[in-house]
Amino acid sequence: MFDAGFSQLMNSKTTGVWFVIAAALLAFIFIFDHYLSPAVAGPTPLLPNLRPAAVTSVQVFPPPGAPEIEVNRTNGGWLLARPVSYPAQTAAIGALLDALQKLAPVRIGASELRERKDYESEFGLDHPQASLVIIANGQRRQLEVGNRTAPGDQVYLRVVGMDGVAVADAAWLNLIPHAADEWRDTALVNAGQNDFDWIVLTNNVKGIAIELRRDPTNHLWRILRPSGARADTDHITDLLQRLAAASVTRFITDDPNADPTAFGLQPADLDLWLGRGTNLLSAVHVGKSPTNDASQVYAKREGWNTVVTTAREPLVPWRGAAAGFRDTRLFELTAPVAEIEVRGTNHFILRQQGSNDWQIVGEKYPADAENVRLFIKALADLRIAEFVKDAVITPILTNYDLAAPQREIILRSKADDTNAIIAELDFGAVQTNGIFARRPDENFVYAVKEQDFNQLPDAAWKFRDRSIWNFRVEDVAQITIHQDGKTRQIARNGPGKWSLAAGSQGFIEDKNIEQTAQMFHDFAAIGWVPGNWSGPDYGFGTNSLQINFELKNGVKHTVDFGAGVELPQRTALAAVTLDGERWVFYFSPALYQLTASYLTIPLNVP
Repeated sequence: MFDAGFSQLMNSKTTGVWFVIAAALLAFIFIFDHYLSPAVAGPTPLLPNLRPAAVTSVQVFPPPGAPEIEVNRTNGGWLLARPVSYPAQTAAIGALLDALQKLAPVRIGASELRERKDYESEFGLDHPQASLVIIANGQRRQLEVGNRTAPGDQVYLRVVGMDGVAVADAAWLNLIPHAADEWRDTALVNAGQNDFDWIVLTNNVKGIAIELRRDPTNHLWRILRPSGARADTDHITDLLQRLAAASVTRFITDDPNADPTAFGLQPADLDLWLGRGTNLLSAVHVGKSPTNDASQVYAKREGWNTVVTTAREPLVPWRGAAAGFRDTRLFELTAPVAEIEVRGTNHFILRQQGSNDWQIVGEKYPADAENVRLFIKALADLRIAEFVKDAVITPILTNYDLAAPQREIILRSKADDTNAIIAELDFGAVQTNGIFARRPDENFVYAVKEQDFNQLPDAAWKFRDRSIWNFRVEDVAQITIHQDGKTRQIARNGPGKWSLAAGSQGFIEDKNIEQTAQMFHDFAAIGWVPGNWSGPDYGFGTNSLQINFELKNGVKHTVDFGAGVELPQRTALAAVTLDGERWVFYFSPALYQLTASYLTIPLNVP
């Protein structure tokens, strides 16, 4: 018995030992695989430690007979040095250097090459198809490009000064230029549209210099010469974007002795100078079109002898007069509007309350925030139809009825603050081409289209909140209809259930009555109409349609409809009493169609 127990104990201990050993072995394998195993070595780069950002010069030696190409890094960009001096394409050179950095070829060692007595001829390295010299950090590396391999997807390469030959993917060979023009910068100007804050140009319009400058604070452009005026910032930004995208279509000549008059470049049809601060960033001179292609023009970048051709269209707007750069808006909305004051036949003030609400100062009814927003938008979109006169002195303003304007509109960024003016617009007499207008902060007289001016609201009542009432259809107890001396009452008995009250006759459709009543719950005017609600002009009378909604809490909402008035969009004039006053308004066309169908008294019903 003792032996059996001892044996059982030993077996138990042995099992435990083996378990510990197995666990330790698994842990060792995990640690070795994740932390101690040596990294698998990949192919060695063809040009070890090559960093494209450190490269300062690239030389390309094409096959015999083609000129050598050399580019050097300067001022953050690349410049062609041979065979001609000209700005080079940074992207194209960068793509080649990136491809060389990633080249990881298969190498043919020196011992294997010794067995190939004529390997240089076999691999095309005795007369390379191209040779590249890369200079970085003062170190010169030369790469020779031989033949392609038999399938054509790889190429033989040799780094001068290193043993062996390499075989690498041949796709990158497309990045090696065959001629200098492939690496020439094709941009017409060497900066983006946002890099400039001043522009000076002369063109064939009277030879007058035009100077434009962008304000560093609000980033708006102004015309400084030939006379100070606001410039059209959006238009100039668009022109600069198109100019930045303009490119050379053909390099014509690099001859410094070429006759510039043959290309219309002396004098040029257009000289365009662009800069920032005190620095000239770019300049281009534009001449005439080639005789065989009116869509192109000759051009030359300042500082370079090369004459090129480029598309004519992006340069056409720069050839116009200074007036073509003027802002055609009466003002630029540079801050949120908190108050609008309108002076004239009807004087009123719209004042913002909170973030979205507006009030009409001095009136007990609220303002319609959407109408105020549309008013501000209409003012901001108001365009100058004619630049009538510049440099207008005060006495002459009477000629345009602007000494005492028929209407003044003042926008302020802070309510009840006369010093917080965003814009002030004065409108004077009517003339053939529109309404005379001016800004008191300028000495110009403009004209705006009369139809645009007439669309600007000129009275406080036009801004009244268009909401009339709001209730739930579940709250309606009864609808009473008066029409042509008759009365009909319809009671609501539950969801979608309606019935004629005692004394009312005819037939009703529960579902359609419910839908129509539901649309009345959030009731609003399309627009207000001036005048006396009871007057004959609007067709209101004792026999006109009247609808009364009586709620369960006893509140009544009544709307009257005019008759015999021709209106567009199949609608009607209606009237309600709000705050003790009658208001006439344009009724919703969609709701009016339902009302005419289901909330009227048919002619054949007594």
